[in-house]
Amino acid sequence: MAKLTFYGATDGVTGSCYLLETRNATLLLECGLFQGGREMEKANRKPFPFSISDIDAVVLSHAHLDHSGRIPKLVADGYQGPVYMTQPTVELLEIMHKDAASLALRDVEWENKRLRRAGKKEIEPMYTLEDVEIALGLCEGLAYSRRQRIADGIELCYRDAGHILGSAIVELFISEDGKEKKLAFSGDLGNSCAALLRDPEIVTEADVLLLESTYGDREHRSMAETLQEFEDIITTASENGGNILIPSFAVGRTQEIIFHLGELYQQGKLKQQAVFLDSPMAIATTEVYHRYQSVYNKEDIRAIRHGKSGSLHTFLPILHYSRTTEESMALNRISEGAIIIAGSGMCNGGRIRHHLKHNLWRKDAHVVIVGYQAMGTPGRALVDGVKYFRIGDERIVVNATIHTLGGFSAHASQSQLLDWVSHFTDPHPRLYLIHGEAEAKTSLQNSLSRQGWAAEIPRYGESISI
Repeated sequence: MAKLTFYGATDGVTGSCYLLETRNATLLLECGLFQGGREMEKANRKPFPFSISDIDAVVLSHAHLDHSGRIPKLVADGYQGPVYMTQPTVELLEIMHKDAASLALRDVEWENKRLRRAGKKEIEPMYTLEDVEIALGLCEGLAYSRRQRIADGIELCYRDAGHILGSAIVELFISEDGKEKKLAFSGDLGNSCAALLRDPEIVTEADVLLLESTYGDREHRSMAETLQEFEDIITTASENGGNILIPSFAVGRTQEIIFHLGELYQQGKLKQQAVFLDSPMAIATTEVYHRYQSVYNKEDIRAIRHGKSGSLHTFLPILHYSRTTEESMALNRISEGAIIIAGSGMCNGGRIRHHLKHNLWRKDAHVVIVGYQAMGTPGRALVDGVKYFRIGDERIVVNATIHTLGGFSAHASQSQLLDWVSHFTDPHPRLYLIHGEAEAKTSLQNSLSRQGWAAEIPRYGESISI
C-alpha cells in the first residue's frame, strides 16, 4: 500500500515537501525552502528526513522557491534522478535558482566574516552554483494534460493551476496489485480574478487530495475595488509628488502589476513620468512571460497585442529596466514622479530595501504591498503598522503611506477554494489541508465541513496510506 508523508508546509505556507512511497518506487513531491524568520530558515540547513538514495523522481508544481528552493541542496546531498515540471517552469527555475544561489553565497560570505572576527567556526553554504547547474540539468519539462510514466507504477499529469506561469495542479496515478489510486495535489491555485493567466483547471476525481489553504480564512477584495484603489493611489501620488514603491515578487506578481499599469497608461490615467522595473530577475522573468503568451487568457492577450504582436513592455512604453547596480542606485536621485517595482516581495532582501531606505521617511512617498507577507518578514511588519523599519543597523522612521492591496493575490480565496473543491464527485476524496497558517486551515476546514467534507490537517512527519 502506498504511503505519503508530510515533510513541509504543515506549520505555515513554506517548505512544501511530501514523500510518496509505493511498493515499486519512491517519489518526492515538491522540495521547497522554509521562509520567514531566521529560526524558520535554519530548518533549510537540516538534513533531509528521508533517504535521498531511495528517491526515483522529483515532481514540482511550480517554480516559487517555497516549492522548489531546496532542489540544489537535494543534489548537493547526492540526488541524481529526474526532476519533473512544466516547460515554462524549467525556464523560470533557471532564473530563480541562480539568483537564490548568488544571494545565499553572498550571505554566507558576510556571515563568515562576522564569525572570523569573533573567532568562531565558519559555516559552509547549503549548496554551490555548481550544484544549481547540475540540478538544472536534471529538469524535464512536460506539457499540460499529458499523462506520462515517471517511475515504476507511477504516472504524472499536469493541469494548469493559474497561479504563475507554468504552475500546475499535480495528478499522480499509482498502480499497485492491479488497482489504480489517484493522488491530486492542488499546488498553489490561482486567483481567478488575476490578470494574464487562465483560471485553474477543474479536477473531478481523486482518492486523496492535498489542498493549499493560504487564504483559507478570507476573501480577497473584489478586483474592481482593488484596481480602483490602485488607480487612486497612483493619482494621489502624482498630485503630491511622491514616489511609489512596489515590493513585488519577481515571478507572477510583477508581470500582473505591469499589465495593470499598462491599462492605466493606455487609458491616459498614468501621470507618472516613468515606471522602473529594478530587478534583474523580474526583467528576465518578464521576458519568459513574453515567450509563453500562448497560456494567457484570451481577453488580456487581446489587450496587449492590440491586433498585432506585442509585449508587456510595449503595452507600457514608459517602463524602464534597471539591470545594473549603478542604474538601481541612480534611482535614489529621483524624489518624485516615479513608480519603482523591485524585489524582494516580502522586503527581506533585494533592491527594494535600498529604495525603502531612501523613501520610507518621506511623507509624500507611498508603499504599495501587493503580495502575501509571511509572519516574521519585514513586509509583514510594514503591513502591521510598524513605526520604524530596520535596515542593517539603521532605523528608518516610517512616514510613507503604506497600502495593502490583497485583491492582487495570486492565490485563490476561501470561496474560490471551496468552489474548486466542489467539482469533485462523490464519494469525496480524502482531503488534507496544507500550505496555510493555522487559522487559515482551521477556518477552511470548518467551511468544508459545512459542505460535507471531512478535511484533515496533517502534522509534520505524519504519514497516511493511499
